[in-house]
Amino acid sequence: MGLPRGFICLLLLYLLQGSDTSLVRLSENGYEDIIIAIDPAVPEDETIIERIKEMVTTASTYMFEATEKRFFFRNVSILIPESWKSRPEYRGPKQESYKHADVKIAPPVLEGRDEPYTRQFTECGEKAEYIHFTPDFILGKKGNEYGPSGRTFVHEWAHLRWGVFDEYSKDKPFYSASSKKIEATRCSLRITGLNRVYKCQGDSCTTRSCRTNSTTKLYEKDCQFFPDKVQSEKASIMFMQSIDSVTEFCKEENHNRDAPTLQNMKCEYRSTWDVISSSEDFLSSMPTETPPSPPTFSLLKISERVVCLVLDVSGSMSNYDRLNRMNQAAQYFLMQIIEDGSRVGMVHFHSQAIIKSQLIQIQTDTQRSQLLKYLPDVASGGTSICSGIRSAFEVFKTGGFQTDGADIVLLTDGEDSTAKDCINEVKDSGSVVYFIALGPLADEAVINMTELTGGKHLYSTDQAQNNGLIDAFGALASENADVTQKSLQLESKGVMLNSNLWLNDTVVIDSTVGKNTFFLVTWKTTAPGISLWDPKGTQITNFTIDMASRMAYFSIPGIAQVGTWTYNLEAKANQEILTITVNSRAANSSVPPITVNAKMNRDTSSFPSPMIVYAEVLQGYTPIIGAHVTAIIESISGKITELELLDNGAGADAFKDDGVYSRYFTAYSEKGRYSLKVRADGGANSARRSLQHLSGRAAYIPGWVVDGKIEGNEPRPETTEDTQPVLENFRRTASGGAFVVSNVSSGPLPDLYPPSQITDLQAVRDGEEITLTWTAPGDDFDVGKAQQYIIRISENVTDLRDNFDGALQVNTTNLLPNEANSKETFAFKPENVSKENATYIFIAIKSVDKSNLSSKLSNIAQVALFTPQAEPDGSPHSGVSISTIVLSVVGAVVLVCIIVSATVCILKNRRSSSRAVTTF
Repeated sequence: MGLPRGFICLLLLYLLQGSDTSLVRLSENGYEDIIIAIDPAVPEDETIIERIKEMVTTASTYMFEATEKRFFFRNVSILIPESWKSRPEYRGPKQESYKHADVKIAPPVLEGRDEPYTRQFTECGEKAEYIHFTPDFILGKKGNEYGPSGRTFVHEWAHLRWGVFDEYSKDKPFYSASSKKIEATRCSLRITGLNRVYKCQGDSCTTRSCRTNSTTKLYEKDCQFFPDKVQSEKASIMFMQSIDSVTEFCKEENHNRDAPTLQNMKCEYRSTWDVISSSEDFLSSMPTETPPSPPTFSLLKISERVVCLVLDVSGSMSNYDRLNRMNQAAQYFLMQIIEDGSRVGMVHFHSQAIIKSQLIQIQTDTQRSQLLKYLPDVASGGTSICSGIRSAFEVFKTGGFQTDGADIVLLTDGEDSTAKDCINEVKDSGSVVYFIALGPLADEAVINMTELTGGKHLYSTDQAQNNGLIDAFGALASENADVTQKSLQLESKGVMLNSNLWLNDTVVIDSTVGKNTFFLVTWKTTAPGISLWDPKGTQITNFTIDMASRMAYFSIPGIAQVGTWTYNLEAKANQEILTITVNSRAANSSVPPITVNAKMNRDTSSFPSPMIVYAEVLQGYTPIIGAHVTAIIESISGKITELELLDNGAGADAFKDDGVYSRYFTAYSEKGRYSLKVRADGGANSARRSLQHLSGRAAYIPGWVVDGKIEGNEPRPETTEDTQPVLENFRRTASGGAFVVSNVSSGPLPDLYPPSQITDLQAVRDGEEITLTWTAPGDDFDVGKAQQYIIRISENVTDLRDNFDGALQVNTTNLLPNEANSKETFAFKPENVSKENATYIFIAIKSVDKSNLSSKLSNIAQVALFTPQAEPDGSPHSGVSISTIVLSVVGAVVLVCIIVSATVCILKNRRSSSRAVTTF
């Protein structure tokens, strides 16, 4: 029986919301169900809760005015760690969890670095991941440096909810404007202040004018823009919301397109208000004159985890070895993944449900072993998903627990036309459904339950060698547990052995993990020979062999040795399927382990719409860069596609070196479910901890100008290097869940994907030539190799952008594209350019693939000739005059401008020997 058309529409509505984990919804102009989570690593301090309330309350009023009486905060849930003391006003959470947190109150990325920021790695106008505030910021200890917390919250909320970007730049704090003045990077230009070098030693501080750098011809590194304390300008919140007069976002009439801001770069020079007013929130609401009531708050304290395994034992589970594979994966979950202190029950279902175990609290291995006895050994009958779920509710209530906040782990391989009948019950229960779909016919209706309850959709094919079912159960660690208590997957590998009967490899255990390290080997027919050696060469022989379940396992007591462990698995039969899985926990509760999180940019797609794979590699909140990250994508029939993910800031990757590795996925082989797994490897000579300040953060205030004098703040803690080495190898694997692709026809698919847009085009002048550099796109976005490049130049940026095909074309006969993500370099001598009038040369590129599909126009690079003069002492504002230079100079200065819809400039010094620069 097919699903009703109305239900399918509802299902698609939820799927199309994407993989955004936030539970926030907008109702009558008010944001509801916001979650602010206090990290388990934060010591107990009730003052933090009160300060959160004050921050949100003041932010609500400020945002209402800033959005022209449109948006405010209606209700907020504050998640309190399990380790904090219980109080009468604390309730238990329902679907709220750390996974869904919109704001995280957590230790800083690096000690002493308390800058508020939003984890933002998607495109302009798309929702970000979460806001990170530190306890010291919330407690008001950083008000001088970042301004009032309520205003800062609105700055970060604009990143999080509406996908806008900052309108200042730490990397490019000054630029040469089209007006030929050096300006501080800001929006709007009507924000006044002084450009000064301000130095303090002890109680003595000195101030002097900024000098120009001999190489960049911009201001020296120590120069800073100090805003006037008293201003009249109202914009912009995304520049510096801490200025008292600033109550608005930049709009079309005051947006600064010249400034080298992320807002300009990422949003094609649109103003922040233009992006906000184009959002789904804005288009679905109307302004109101009624001032909002103060937000309400719910205090929710995390408690022990309550879980019921709801396992399908219908007749179809006897096919493809599904029953045994389910038992292997469930044993793995019960032995290694589920946390101590959790309460676990078990239900089997076919055409009706049977409660096999009431809730058992796991305190030792005894309880784990007790639960293993209840795993099924027979499969028969039909499929009634709702009966299984209702029995899980009974398990919770019999155990003395509400269904609110309880987890249901549901595994099924079959369709059930009645599954839709209990959707409302599931939604109203407050339980969270984790759905593991096994095989190609697992019921689609349950996806809706996961969406409605904030759960997770996971998938495994019948190809056991891909280890998908064990990976799915491995992804079910508690959303609310401290990361130092979670079981992390270090290795997940499988193979079908034919002529070669060996599976030989290594697994790395780094110093951040090693506690409760667990090796698991499974097979299909006959127990293999198992050899395992520790880093010192000592062989491990005491594996536990479970012939009935066809699995062997070994737990390392204490903390495992750091280093490379070697394993050899010898199959004893042809066509044997062997898998190996290795898990471990943090070695030290005070040192966060390296983790990897994976996801698609949305949960569903329709061909030919491309998708993006994201993998985030972190230690605590510190990005790990330089790792080798691979996405492993499995289709519904078991076909594997491997894709190297990159952190290079090109193609699908939004920011270079932010610890987020990305790539377009277009290799659709068939319609239906796909599963995602990611493997991250790092080594002492490659992977590093990033010490850079993350993007999407509130501007640090160096000080204020009061009555013409600078009142400075404490300098922001800086590091002398951008990275620090990871002194060892590491490996992690992680499941990224499942996604669904529709509208894929059988047979060869047409080439509908152009090369990706070039976004990092740069140009410098070298004598009579201009040298261009950029990252190569691919044939299909950032995969493969483009066929050719078309480069055009113009003396007018508008003409080049709006009429690229009519601009002067550069001869690129000898320019053959390299493989995607390679570095391209090309030099040319401009011709047919008016030497008298050509103050600027604008350059742009399109790439073309073998099917003659063209990319979007690249960013626009600009080459110009002028040099700034140093700011005179006593100048009251940030701009200084610029005089055009005579062309016969030694060491000509070249201005490089990267432009999408306006001009953004970076000066670079180009040394010519002793010849005059007279090309134009």
